[in-house]
Amino acid sequence: MAEYQKIPMQTPLVEMDGDEMTRILWKMIKDILILPYVDLKTEYYDLGLENRDRTDDRVTVESAMATKKYGVAVKCATITPNAARVEEYHLKEMWKSPNATIRAILDGTVFRTPIIVKGITPFIPSWKKPITIARHAYGDVYKNTEAAVPAGAKAELLITKADGSEEKHLIHDFKTSGIIQGMHNLDSSIESFARACFNFALDTKQDLWFATKDTISKKYDHRFKDIFQEIYDGEYQEKFQQAGIEYFYTLIDDAVARVVRSEGGYIWACKNYDGDVMSDMVATAFGSLAMMTSVLVSPDGTYEYEAAHGTVQRHYYKHLKGEKTSTNSMATLFAWTGALRKRGELDGNDALAAFADKLEKASIDTIEEGVMTGDLASMSSLSNIKKVGSEEFLLAVNDRLQKLL
Repeated sequence: MAEYQKIPMQTPLVEMDGDEMTRILWKMIKDILILPYVDLKTEYYDLGLENRDRTDDRVTVESAMATKKYGVAVKCATITPNAARVEEYHLKEMWKSPNATIRAILDGTVFRTPIIVKGITPFIPSWKKPITIARHAYGDVYKNTEAAVPAGAKAELLITKADGSEEKHLIHDFKTSGIIQGMHNLDSSIESFARACFNFALDTKQDLWFATKDTISKKYDHRFKDIFQEIYDGEYQEKFQQAGIEYFYTLIDDAVARVVRSEGGYIWACKNYDGDVMSDMVATAFGSLAMMTSVLVSPDGTYEYEAAHGTVQRHYYKHLKGEKTSTNSMATLFAWTGALRKRGELDGNDALAAFADKLEKASIDTIEEGVMTGDLASMSSLSNIKKVGSEEFLLAVNDRLQKLL
């Protein structure tokens, strides 16, 4: 391999290492595609499950605080432990989701966008451009309170105000047994969500759609609608007009119908649960969750890039047995390129941003020339497919990258 003058970095990235097969891919990507070309500066945090347990999860908080300091982070996929994982890894406790902890500290909104390549045809034929899902990352069902209710009980919503006065609302008078669920959100979080969405739309020059069910949820969902509109009218309308992009609100069911009929090319902002479901739907309909990028953006302009998928546990167990794996590294690779590009943009480092562009092009060219991992080979319509292993794919990307540099 020819020797290259490495691209310097002025400011470090925050690097959050992870778990299982994605941790293996993480090192491969760095060794093969980044370190030979970039004088990489990172502030490293090991978010692998063992280290989170060893540090009582302090390392997750520390990585988030470092991200606030430096402005850009790149994160490997991590395990959120369930009971089986607690036993498997002999954990002190069932630690919380690292992503949820980081989202809460950064007050961020998650934007997920599919990577489109020739030969992988979306299941919805009209989709020609990526659809980015913006998911609110606070509250709703994810911070709910639930209870089983016996027959004959009455459930009420009680609000105790700061002055001690009380306000009650009847939920239901249960003649038979049932269940109840209480949800909440915060004006401040909704405002941050709105601003992150508007800023991301301006940054990417894309239209922004927002949808809830305010006709049914006349206070809860309507609050989202009102806050978005107030912030748009007061802070962003003129900027959107100058950028030639549009913001509009519609009901969630109308949005689904519009999305299915559209050709893509916009941002679809969703409440927490809607975004959770719709991001997986969009990823699958475009072809693969392994081809879905994810970036957490806070209103103050902090960015944390990661893959949208998990740690690929099944492939990791094969790897431990010494068996060959054919794991798709595209989403993890694009987490690195997204972070490098943003670091370059913020530092005025044009060479670093250009390198990220070329690395993405090399990876897409590799797939479009027929060299791909097993998941894509099984769904590609190309005629000249060569199925390769995890490392072989990255080496093939490197061959093409060298021609672009």
